[in-house]
Amino acid sequence: MRFPSQPASRCLAIASHVRYPAFNQLPFAYTYRNYSVLPSNMATNGTSSGLPLKDLPKSWTLPSLLPPDPLYPTPHDSHNTPRDEIGPRQVRGGLFTYVRPERQQNYELLAISPAAFKTLNLSLSEAETPEFQETVVGNKLWEWDGKDEKNRNYPWSQNYGGFQFGSWAGQLGDGRVISLFETTNDKSGKRYEIQLKGAGMTPYSRFADGKAVLRSSIREFVVSEALHGLNIPTTRALALTLLPESRVRRERIEPGAIVVRFAETWIRLGNFDLLRARGERANMRILADVVAEHVYSGWENLPARLEKDENDPKTGIPKTTIEGPEGEEQNRYSRLYRAIVRRNALTVAKWQAYGFMNGVLNTDNTSILGLSMDFGPFAFMDVFDPSYTPNHDDHLLRYSYRNQPTIIWWNLVRLGEALGEMMGIGSKIDDESYIKNGVQGEEKEKEMIARAEKLIEQAGEEYKEVFLREYKSLMSARLGLKGVKEEDFEGLFSPLLDTMEALELDFNLFFRRLSSV
Repeated sequence: MRFPSQPASRCLAIASHVRYPAFNQLPFAYTYRNYSVLPSNMATNGTSSGLPLKDLPKSWTLPSLLPPDPLYPTPHDSHNTPRDEIGPRQVRGGLFTYVRPERQQNYELLAISPAAFKTLNLSLSEAETPEFQETVVGNKLWEWDGKDEKNRNYPWSQNYGGFQFGSWAGQLGDGRVISLFETTNDKSGKRYEIQLKGAGMTPYSRFADGKAVLRSSIREFVVSEALHGLNIPTTRALALTLLPESRVRRERIEPGAIVVRFAETWIRLGNFDLLRARGERANMRILADVVAEHVYSGWENLPARLEKDENDPKTGIPKTTIEGPEGEEQNRYSRLYRAIVRRNALTVAKWQAYGFMNGVLNTDNTSILGLSMDFGPFAFMDVFDPSYTPNHDDHLLRYSYRNQPTIIWWNLVRLGEALGEMMGIGSKIDDESYIKNGVQGEEKEKEMIARAEKLIEQAGEEYKEVFLREYKSLMSARLGLKGVKEEDFEGLFSPLLDTMEALELDFNLFFRRLSSV
């Protein structure tokens, strides 16, 4: 299934280019050795709003709800295993593995994001404490003493797969990422999962070393907070630490680093891809339930079936309610799928409007909450070129700027295929025979497939509508227009972008200069 064609080929973005301002204009706090380099408006003076790290509420909800790696079913099983023996392998039957970060002997905290501290309700002054600095390199484990065998408060890494450049890549997983804990901001009510990138090898490291280089860590740290500042849904970055004695071999030898990042969820489409490829039906249902109940905060928060000429779906539909006519029945898993589709449509519209390119939009880099995530060869558009991709290995331009909306939909179709059985079974989703044995009989299989295909096709039209409505709104705002007019799409946006391409105009300079007219 393809993303519905667009009425104009160059109607997909206006970029916002990130320049490098003076240090006192950056929304980050920098430290070097024992000296703090803070803009004057960020100086802590020993006090700041927010909680001390020790008082930050901590939880381990995700690993408590999902089936663990059978080799390490409890934290004690993992903790009692020598760290260097926890290495790459195929993990079947488990959705995550308990694994602790590798211990770091020497480190230097380089940068923190005060905006991220505020999001977590964490006191900015904590950045100067040994407790914080030991936590952000993985040396300190919270609420774990190794004595209580029932204690499940332990770091973990996720197991997932993915389609990379359109081909199935098998098991991937968190190869150099380890989650420490979750924390809930009592003011906003949002829960965030805190994790370290570059913290050591896991069962999902494959042929890699579990490390991150300083160069790419700086890029992820900066772009995470920049996208947040642009109001584009994204994962976040809290702190960046240099490992001065770590030497990492990439194209050349580079210094190592650890970036602390957080998000409301790190579950991606690839989590479902792997379960589908392995035929793990029970785990598929468990994971979908966890996403609906704990990421989307309940089945009743998912979008109801759209009626004719309706754009904004209602919510509040009870979990067991079946909506729609025969052959198009939508159960709760169809509503979950549509929620994920709508979130990603909104996000890719923002990417196009601000000229952001991820560069590697594989299904393992596509969030079930529509967050920008896993920043590799990303870029913001400079001179407008719809065919541009920042990925030098993308010779076919699969992940080019022009193709991003289509590729995200391609990824979402893969998710639809993973959830297809649960969507296609319709009203019989809770029948005991189906839960135990799946779809039985050729005729019932045909009926299930036909219903699932119809629902995915309808979701594609919904994706297109949500994307275009958000894109038109953002483009109108970027041009300083007071409202959105349908005729502007063909009459203004497309000719403008054609002109920008023909004259090789820089997006940022164009809009900055337009703002002064």
